[in-house]
Amino acid sequence: MSNFYENDDLVDQYLLFHYGTGDDQLPFPFGPRDALFYPVRCVSEFLPEIGIVERALDLGCAVGRSTFELSRWAREVVGIDLSHHFVAAANQVRTTGRIEIRRVEEGEIVTRLTRELPPELSRERCRFEVGDATNLGPEIGRFDLVLAANLIDRVKSPRDLLKSFSALVHPGGHLILSSPYTWLEAFTPKPDWLGGKYEPSGESASTLDRIRSAFRGYFDLKLTKELQFLIREHARKFQWSVAQASLWQRQK
Repeated sequence: MSNFYENDDLVDQYLLFHYGTGDDQLPFPFGPRDALFYPVRCVSEFLPEIGIVERALDLGCAVGRSTFELSRWAREVVGIDLSHHFVAAANQVRTTGRIEIRRVEEGEIVTRLTRELPPELSRERCRFEVGDATNLGPEIGRFDLVLAANLIDRVKSPRDLLKSFSALVHPGGHLILSSPYTWLEAFTPKPDWLGGKYEPSGESASTLDRIRSAFRGYFDLKLTKELQFLIREHARKFQWSVAQASLWQRQK
């Protein structure tokens, strides 16, 4: 599973997704422009509800845009991803404040872009680590806020991931989950899917219902939002998806 993301082409695709301008990603005057800047919106759609916090964790941070966005609201931010390539790219952005992107136009034709991280974001408050989201050591500590975007359907055991949040989030702290729930056996064995499985009984539950059940006694659901996002593959091919995002509060 980790090998899928250890890919230079995919790193560039994610760098564009995280750091490209609107025109970099979608140059046409038509198309779902409201779906741009998803890594920013995963934070900005919820943090005004929460306010300033001491420690935040971006779990499954990819190349780090949400991690940097969290620095607007947290005094310390940790970004963790399983991909060495993704974390190396995020650390390069942290060190230089600059992003070098190879944008695929058609076939082997690429455009090289250089973009700057917005100066109001605090690179000094952020650090990045390679790690398994379902197997973090106790030394990582607890956080006032944990963000897990597009992660729950990309781990081998989503239930183990859900169980881990009670140890990661301070009592009274918050958790943001966001995912389009693209359940695939390439990432998660079918018996471990939270949703999307045919049940002969006809009593199939949604992924959100399964999460709510797993969180009973630990987290309260505060609100849900539908967050669309757009990933550019090349100049004439795009992935448009809609994630269900949910805000949870750890019970005190």
